[in-house]
Amino acid sequence: MKSNRTKITRDEEDTLLLVATLPPALRAALRNLPLDELLEVVMDLGRLPEARFPDRVVPLADRPVGHDDLAHVTALTGAFGDDNRAGIERTLHRISAIRNRKGQIVGLTLRVGRAVVGGIDLLRDLVETGQSLLILGRPGVGKTTKLREMARVLADDFHKRVIVIDTSNEIAGDGDIPHPGIGSARRMQVPRPDRQHATMIEAVENHMPEVIIIDEIGTEAEAAAARTIAERGVQLIGTAHGTTLESLLKNPTLSDLVGGVQVVTLGDEEARRRRTAKTISERRAPPTFEIVVEMVDRDEVIIHRETGAAVDAILRGYAPRGEVREQAADGQVHIRDEEPALTAAPPPTTELTQRQGPVRIYPYALSRDILERVIRSLGLSARTVGVPEQADLLIALRARADDLRLKRLTEGGGVPLHFIKRNTANEMRRLLERLFHVIEGVEGDEVAELVRETEAAIHQALAESAEIPLAPRRPALRKLQHRIIAGHGLVAQSRGREPERHLVIYPPEEE
Repeated sequence: MKSNRTKITRDEEDTLLLVATLPPALRAALRNLPLDELLEVVMDLGRLPEARFPDRVVPLADRPVGHDDLAHVTALTGAFGDDNRAGIERTLHRISAIRNRKGQIVGLTLRVGRAVVGGIDLLRDLVETGQSLLILGRPGVGKTTKLREMARVLADDFHKRVIVIDTSNEIAGDGDIPHPGIGSARRMQVPRPDRQHATMIEAVENHMPEVIIIDEIGTEAEAAAARTIAERGVQLIGTAHGTTLESLLKNPTLSDLVGGVQVVTLGDEEARRRRTAKTISERRAPPTFEIVVEMVDRDEVIIHRETGAAVDAILRGYAPRGEVREQAADGQVHIRDEEPALTAAPPPTTELTQRQGPVRIYPYALSRDILERVIRSLGLSARTVGVPEQADLLIALRARADDLRLKRLTEGGGVPLHFIKRNTANEMRRLLERLFHVIEGVEGDEVAELVRETEAAIHQALAESAEIPLAPRRPALRKLQHRIIAGHGLVAQSRGREPERHLVIYPPEEE
């Protein structure tokens, strides 16, 4: 109890150090506000200064910020680097500058930095494995906080030789002496952001670390440096730009962190044996990071324990279900899907394109407003409904797959249920484009006709166990045909030259 009180006092003292850099009038205004909840102070030239809290924004003065106010703050903080960031020595605060064309500072953001103890509980067992760990998540979700706590635990509790590569001084604070939040871990500062990859290699070659911790891997050179470090047997823990494993895989600059992607052309026999198209995407190399963690929120993560297997599943058109962990208010960690399973993405739904009248969609624990905007933007013959009993289709978050009420709604298989990973417009759009066979520049009637033709050919191939040729189609429509055919577990290949190029459906191989 005593140590906890010490931590709170240190946080309060650190916050007061940031407040002390403000002009006197702003300091006086902050005295009546809860400093333990303060997120940042924003000072823009010609505008009122603001204090930002999790649930509100409070003006700190009735006169706009002037050049003298900005000069007062910059005179009391550290020097600004090439990334326009400065700090206060031995604290985690970050002061970021906005400059005009002449390089003069016209705005400041004073971000409060706090060392949070206990943030590693969700991931402690993964850190103990010695495997390299990559953390993904949107800005502000707490990735850097997790890295700081991991550095302290690995150095102090497991007595590892840990080096923190601190490009923007967010992990270990400003100044030559690192913040105590990283424990006995050592810290290497980076002279310029474009030298981060060189500092990573220097750390391995000169200081013999067992663990390297790096924030915001964002360039091809840094991804290559990360692979070099991992190949030398050093445990690497880092963060990267991206919110999910799938989004990272689509980033050509950073996909090498999880193995990369290459396009492979198979022979006729091999394609038929695999029941795939002749041109497929495969993982290029072993992943640099064996484990990937997607941070949904500060207290919720999705873990992919075998990065290679998860990437392979995505490239085959499957959705890898990670292990979901949540930390309750009492500190208890709850785990779902402890042994992850791979579930196939739902095949295209032919009935939706042939149905008379708008398709009624019920968003289960999802934003109805976002879904309606997506429907309008795609021009679909669909609408949302307020009760599931009226729906032709249910959409829910994959994390809700074990929800008892959801299971009751879908008992008997009367209403199809489709899952998305996030409650976002992009996730909804991708699902609806697949279900409604949306193709840019193609009318709905043409799509419906194509679906009917392809379905009929599939049934014929199954009934007659024969190869069935389809009519020539342009590339965008052939891609849709491939998707429909694969959804039925069959393989098709393209034949001929444009404009007579067409698909041929192969029957299933006999056992």
